[in-house]
Amino acid sequence: MRLTPYRSVLGLPGVRTLLVVAILARIPSVAAGVTLTLHVVLELDRGYLAAGLVATASTIGAAVGAPLLGRMVDRRGLRPVLAVCTVAEGVFWSVAGWLPYPMLLGLALLAGVLMLPIFSVVRQSLAALVPPDQRRPAYALDSMSVELSFMVGPALAVLLATAVSPQATMWAVGVGVVLSGTALFVFNPPVRAESESVAADGPVPPRRSWLTPRMLAILAIAAATTLVLGGTDVTVVAVLRESDQVGWTGLVLALWGVYSLIGGFVYGSLSRVPSPLVLLAVLALGTVLVALAGAEWFLLAVALIPAGALCAPALAAAADAVSHLAPPSVRGEAMGLHGSAITVGLALGAPLAGWVIDASSPRWGFVATGVAGLLVAVAVLPVYLSRRRPPLSVPPTQRAAEPSLAATD
Repeated sequence: MRLTPYRSVLGLPGVRTLLVVAILARIPSVAAGVTLTLHVVLELDRGYLAAGLVATASTIGAAVGAPLLGRMVDRRGLRPVLAVCTVAEGVFWSVAGWLPYPMLLGLALLAGVLMLPIFSVVRQSLAALVPPDQRRPAYALDSMSVELSFMVGPALAVLLATAVSPQATMWAVGVGVVLSGTALFVFNPPVRAESESVAADGPVPPRRSWLTPRMLAILAIAAATTLVLGGTDVTVVAVLRESDQVGWTGLVLALWGVYSLIGGFVYGSLSRVPSPLVLLAVLALGTVLVALAGAEWFLLAVALIPAGALCAPALAAAADAVSHLAPPSVRGEAMGLHGSAITVGLALGAPLAGWVIDASSPRWGFVATGVAGLLVAVAVLPVYLSRRRPPLSVPPTQRAAEPSLAATD
């Protein structure tokens, strides 16, 4: 394991500032979901189904809006998009606490479409700031920063909601989102490298030229990765509740996050790494094997080590692959599609695990989500195999002109 790749990446102009801003800016965004849930359940006196519908509406909006906002970034630049989204989110969080449930449901959908695109913007900016051969440690750092935000954001939201009120938490999230959008607006990280600007100002390549089977495979891998993670999250809670050890849930989930941080750090320091497909397959298989862990909480925590250590690497590998496959002029839209894939995966993982848990027993949640990940890996395997053997009809000069896929193989 080497530290040199990280030193080189963090020494590039703008990268360190971008990562610090990203960690702070993502905290209110990742706290939004649990904040809305607590508001609907505690202050609107609705059930968890109603709270889940609000979260689903926001998720659908975010999945639809991410590529649209990315396309706007490609066409109009970053600052106009940040300005519109910051104002829209500020309005939503300032009035959401006063709305009746039906209006909150509809506005959550619209706010999701205009959700501040922090995750995709950071990844697009890293592709602009970091040379292609150094992006692996850069995206590993990004995945670790996401992990930190998820470890801090929801916990802060729950603490503030229980210590003060869900209404105050909603205002705090709104203030945090507005400050995040403002910070990104002022910082204005580049979305294209200087060497890419000339090429990006030319004709926009048709979508079919870059949304290839290879790109679709990477997007499917990203979605399957977060599906496995979302299902694992729910299943851990259910398993500990069944064994009357729910008090250890926070510690087990925190250890799971630490495993991911360590795995991401190791991944970014290596000179050769497995492909995103292999990382997904091993992550999914490791998740299935967690079902064999004993009943005690510490045995579950130990069983999560192999799969947990691959969370950040799998997410980083998919983002790195998208950055290599997408032309600079459409990288915002491509990263938006990547963000949508991640969002859809998270949205599917929890209900899939929950459905299986309700129909059988908690441990089968690990099996269900792990098998789902393995099925996606098998489904995209032909794309990888065909890419390794280009058809003979493709001229050698054209093969040489294709984007480098070293980071994805």
